[in-house]
Amino acid sequence: MNEIVFSDYTLRMVSDADIQHAGQVIRDGGLVAMPTETVYGLGANALDADAVAKVFAAKARPSFDPLIVHVADAAAAWSLVDLDALPETQRHLPGVLAEAFWPGPLTMVLPKREMVPGIVTSGLETVGVRVPRHPVAQKLIAAAGVPIAAPSANVCGGSSPTRAEHGTVDGDVVLDGGPCDTGVESTVVGFDPGGLVVLRLGGLPVEAIERQVKQQGGGVAVTVATPTSSPSEQPQASPGRLDRHYAPRTPMRLIEKLEQLDPASLGNQRVGLMSLRGEQGRGMGFAVAEVLSATGDLTAAAARLFEAMHRLDAAGLDLIVAEAVPEQGLGRAINDRLRRAATAAS
Repeated sequence: MNEIVFSDYTLRMVSDADIQHAGQVIRDGGLVAMPTETVYGLGANALDADAVAKVFAAKARPSFDPLIVHVADAAAAWSLVDLDALPETQRHLPGVLAEAFWPGPLTMVLPKREMVPGIVTSGLETVGVRVPRHPVAQKLIAAAGVPIAAPSANVCGGSSPTRAEHGTVDGDVVLDGGPCDTGVESTVVGFDPGGLVVLRLGGLPVEAIERQVKQQGGGVAVTVATPTSSPSEQPQASPGRLDRHYAPRTPMRLIEKLEQLDPASLGNQRVGLMSLRGEQGRGMGFAVAEVLSATGDLTAAAARLFEAMHRLDAAGLDLIVAEAVPEQGLGRAINDRLRRAATAAS
């Protein structure tokens, strides 16, 4: 078994001239593949419905799957939404969350203003907004001078790109900002009369949100929504909620513990392994293995998840066996992605 352990991440330099050119492309209605701290996005001017339509076409994305709008700061986000439309007891919460977690991997779904085109929100009266932390994304938003709608830069349903070379959908310009340091999509939260709802697990642990809401949110309840049970043409409250998503081309099998796997059940297939530490896979006949974190660090594992998936997908395998990670912190988001990838590949 050949173990692959990833090297440390480095941020590639993107010139100011490149960013200014990309900003002009956005203003002119074009598409830009852009790095964020979560995954690479395929960005367009969020206020230009025709430009946003190009994103849906390029990704083969269903119209019922809304986009997230990336902005420079909280003030820019509030200009796109109507906080007064929230229940009075919750109007303080977006500010509390923004102060604690922006810029960063948190998206808030809030009542939209009329300026946001319906194609961005799949016709819903809410829009997801976030402030990315990646310096290239920040500079691109400033250069464009407009909010940028940017889903992941891959064909819909496939593994998300965490390096520029992973992108299966290129924009008119590709900004290579190096590997993404969070590595899974943003956590998405919505607001309903019952409290705060985590619509999609992601790069911000639920526990961090719960602590912040407990400290400054007035004791508002925080719940986690379950994925949509099957594809539907009804608009989704958040991206990434369908149970079939994030999948490699190679079939994937998810198991809770590697000890549960009978090597004889793999037959003569060429099989790869993806696991947190990798120790249990020795001697089990795997052709190749991806170790997400030799030390068991779930933050590092999340950053490397999709890269591992892409590498295994390119290894000429018949099957990928993925072992679940501890269901805590970012482990919840990792397991969420693995479950959906295995569902889609089955």
